[in-house]
Amino acid sequence: MPNPTAETDPLKVVPAARSDREQIRRRAVELASRWEGSRSVARHRLESHARSILGELGLPEAHLGWSMVALASALWREQVEAIPYARRLLLLPHCLRDSAACQGEYDDRGLLCRDCGACRLSEFRTRAREKGYHVLIAEGSPAVIDLILRGEVDAILGAACLNSLEKVFSKILSAGIPCMAVPLLSNSCRDTHTDEDWVREMIETPYRPGAAPLQGYMHLLRVARRMFEPSELERLLGEPAGVRGEAEGNGRPAAALDPLTATRAIARDFLGRGGKHVRPFVTLAAFDAMRGGRAAGPDGACWAARLPDPVRRIALAIEVFHKASLVHDDIEDDDPFRYGQPALHRKHGTPVAINVGDYLIGLGYRLVASQRQWLPTEAVADVLGRLGEAHTRLCEGQGAELAWREARHKPLGPLEVLKIYALKTAPAFDAALVAGLRLAGPIAAQREALARFARHLGVGYQVLNDLEDGEPDQPNKRTAGGDVLGRRPTVLWAFALENLDPEGRRELQSLVAAPPDEVHRLVDRVRALYRRAGVYEQAKALVAKHRQRAREIAAAIDPPPLRQLLDYLADTVLEG
Repeated sequence: MPNPTAETDPLKVVPAARSDREQIRRRAVELASRWEGSRSVARHRLESHARSILGELGLPEAHLGWSMVALASALWREQVEAIPYARRLLLLPHCLRDSAACQGEYDDRGLLCRDCGACRLSEFRTRAREKGYHVLIAEGSPAVIDLILRGEVDAILGAACLNSLEKVFSKILSAGIPCMAVPLLSNSCRDTHTDEDWVREMIETPYRPGAAPLQGYMHLLRVARRMFEPSELERLLGEPAGVRGEAEGNGRPAAALDPLTATRAIARDFLGRGGKHVRPFVTLAAFDAMRGGRAAGPDGACWAARLPDPVRRIALAIEVFHKASLVHDDIEDDDPFRYGQPALHRKHGTPVAINVGDYLIGLGYRLVASQRQWLPTEAVADVLGRLGEAHTRLCEGQGAELAWREARHKPLGPLEVLKIYALKTAPAFDAALVAGLRLAGPIAAQREALARFARHLGVGYQVLNDLEDGEPDQPNKRTAGGDVLGRRPTVLWAFALENLDPEGRRELQSLVAAPPDEVHRLVDRVRALYRRAGVYEQAKALVAKHRQRAREIAAAIDPPPLRQLLDYLADTVLEG
């Protein structure tokens, strides 16, 4: 079923004529050869120059997305060439296969090609592997991001539709990973085609060591991820090795564990299970920004490795609090899965899950408080106070949502939903940011602006989650339309009730009372009503507004490394 929120963008039309594509490509290479300044280019600058290329060639604005890919690929070619083949990833889309003849099967990382010769995937894969590339045939970004954050690859080369390139490559580039790409000739998801000779040419991009590395946040992102690997988690928590071996990783229920260590074991396993680790990254990057931003510079790996353990432990605590809230949220919403596995309350029962969530809250506060031995006492006290405030605001926001769900007849307007979002999501970003900054020094002068920035970031992030909930292909076994099925208030729901005629409003309100065996009909019909009401366009515009306001706040912040970090967060967290 098509994704209702992913309509073809009028600015992502692929030039139909090969001659037009060649013109754009040649002009992009010429422009890249004269480019001045850093090649870690902001999206708005890339867009501006791509528009100039189209204007010079007399081509329509509809080709903007394609032109931006061509320009970005030309700009970062030198950095890609500096990466050994064994540190490059070739990312191919499964839709290049011949769906009628393909004999491949899928695993959790993508398509397992059988080299049957029915399509060009086998040829591309063989060419790349002969040179030493990693190769993935997958559409989504989780497997790609995982390879990057594990430190296995340092450059991405790929073929994909413009929609996928925008989602995956823009975030990777802004983090400091050089990329090159050849767009597909359509945005359809089946039996597509591309400029095959350009894909071959891209794979043959030579290895020429010597280019200056890109500046970006990849080294800090990797540090944040590695904190949750078993050995590093044990070291930072200061708990005995071997606990994880007793945990759920071996499939045993809580009743089969040692009662004296069961809670700790389950909590430890859940901490290391998954997640994007955005919040601990924010804390680490904020601390680094106030110390000169060296971990985001040319020698970033060296400086990221020097981050003090007390700062890492407080960043870890930020994620511990987040994981605790997820355990409790899953119970309150009765969500069946988390990180691709049964939610804790589904696996161990609600009493055990509540206790694990409470344990994680205590663990988070203990981690922060214990750092007063190495960090200024006043700074640790301020961080504890901010975390306590964030905790209570989160509970107030969740309580507001629960109260509305218990009284579904009460109207709920978009403004009220956004206030709930500001309570539920913004405090976590604010706490992560403030913690890192405060550990580096006083921040009283910036406090108000940072709070406003976090509010725009949190609200926009939650609206993006609303949009993603409507997508039919959900990662981690999430149920598409789960917000609707769970009767959770969303801005999409509020916009629909505001925009629909009386008959449409009555139908929408009646659908939430549908019996469980009509789940799919319910979700499909809600999507249809949402499209009729124009809520997807409104929600996307709302995200864009919060992203722009966050950028405006960032532009007035000092010092420059902090301004750069806030701008990066606005672009990546709120990239719809």
